[in-house]
Amino acid sequence: MYKVGITGGIGTGKSTVCRIFSALGIPCYDADSRAKWLTENHSGIREALIRQFGPEVFAGGILNRSFLAAAAFKDAAQTDFLNSIIHPVVREDFIEWTAAQQGVPYVLKEAALLYEAGSYKDLDCMIVVTAPLGLRIKRVLSRDKHRTEKQVVDIINRQWPDEKKIELADHVIFNDEEHLLVPQVIALHEQFIKTTLS
Repeated sequence: MYKVGITGGIGTGKSTVCRIFSALGIPCYDADSRAKWLTENHSGIREALIRQFGPEVFAGGILNRSFLAAAAFKDAAQTDFLNSIIHPVVREDFIEWTAAQQGVPYVLKEAALLYEAGSYKDLDCMIVVTAPLGLRIKRVLSRDKHRTEKQVVDIINRQWPDEKKIELADHVIFNDEEHLLVPQVIALHEQFIKTTLS
């Protein structure tokens, strides 16, 4: 199965692009959503989190997200530990999901941190979705009413800059309100189909 990664920083519009691919019949694995589900439901992750952060991380049997965020993101070592137990499980989950997809020319894997996590190496090609910084901040603030502008900027600053991602990308989609999105997606879709047939 030909595997296409799609990434981009917060507010670039990855999910919008994936919805267009989905409308063309292409399955999309949402790695960030699956990671959240697996963090709550995978017994191996649960046991590792309790060992590392104490029973409070699953207070009342339910993942205490705010406690985990405070504990895991207070320093780089704890963040690395969290990633080291979640990323391999998500990787295996994606492999199983891909094996179950039948009758499609290719699949998509969407995640904000495909490059940062190194999981782009498991994919056949990479798309980066990009948008101007001001537009990204505006989009996130209108979508996530609970976030402040400072929080959004902090998230952006923790992610790789678009320029670094674009250097490694095979394809770039501009979601900047100047370029039309649908024609860009259709052009890539047709290209991927040709690649899988050749």
